[in-house]
Amino acid sequence: MRKASVKRTTKETAVEVAVDLDGTGASSIATGIGFLDHMLDLLARHSRFDIAVKAKGDLHIDHHHTTEDIGIALGQAVKQALGDMRGINRYADAHVPMDEALTRVAIDISGRPFLVFMVEFGRDKVGAFDTELVQEWFQAFAINAAVTLHVAALYGSNDHHIAESCFKGLARALRAAVAIDPRSADEVPSTKGLLGG
Repeated sequence: MRKASVKRTTKETAVEVAVDLDGTGASSIATGIGFLDHMLDLLARHSRFDIAVKAKGDLHIDHHHTTEDIGIALGQAVKQALGDMRGINRYADAHVPMDEALTRVAIDISGRPFLVFMVEFGRDKVGAFDTELVQEWFQAFAINAAVTLHVAALYGSNDHHIAESCFKGLARALRAAVAIDPRSADEVPSTKGLLGG
């Protein structure tokens, strides 16, 4: 049962996250940030993870703390749900178009956290959401999931489309990387015999 739940409470936020890596793509998302809700719903749908997120944060200041803490908690939940990572594909990549935008996402569930984020936005905001927070969310997720993650927007002009293709690309890459390879279901996919050590 590759499931996990994480609660994170600080003076700035209270976040509860649950994830099932072998779900159907169901989501229950309530962050108080409409655009982020939309992105996390897409993440669940296209990864086929069941994801629940409930968050309350200091949105009267801005969206930064809440966005980052959700990335932290969701990353921790995915890491916990993966356990010893026995049998997973480990590596995956995806190219995802969204109208005029195209993004490439590559992932290594390595236990070694790293983010390369080559994405430029033309505007400061999509609706009320600061576009710089897309990178903040990906950074928090990658570090806490302990994955090596490369995200590159190859081109695009609509910032909503660019952000959406980043989240969908992550979803599709995660879906493939966490899948169990039946030829090596009892093996950790590393010459070391373990991941993250």
